[in-house]
Amino acid sequence: MGPVEPADIEAVIALDQSVTGTSRRGFYQKRFSATAAHPERFVWLVAREEGRLVGFVSAQILAGEYGDDTRSAVVDAIGTARERRRGGLGGALMAALEAELISRGVGELRSEADWTERDLIGFFARTGFSLAPQLVLARDCRATADF
Repeated sequence: MGPVEPADIEAVIALDQSVTGTSRRGFYQKRFSATAAHPERFVWLVAREEGRLVGFVSAQILAGEYGDDTRSAVVDAIGTARERRRGGLGGALMAALEAELISRGVGELRSEADWTERDLIGFFARTGFSLAPQLVLARDCRATADF
């Protein structure tokens, strides 16, 4: 595992698209720019085999969110090449991410997943995640409300 490099952006975008079936180019370009501008707030790690990018994980470090002074991090992207799934690469990426976060004083790691993404939820469970005590609530801001 190693840190992401600027030349990795296209490989990350392509790997993510091969997994998700959709391009999230805009998200990754914004995240790479934010990481370059504020490296203390982000951790990006990649895995390479024979010079080819085969996995990545990205997390944002937060402090003071919702009145809490605990440093936490949110995994916002993770991906592995299809042929490397179920082989331990995702777990190795998470372990490397956790080690880096601990070295930066982060005490908690969080993420979100659509409840229909059973493979992703299973992966998170296998890597030590559990349901958080907080509920994530969402509301369409364009909806008319009587309150």
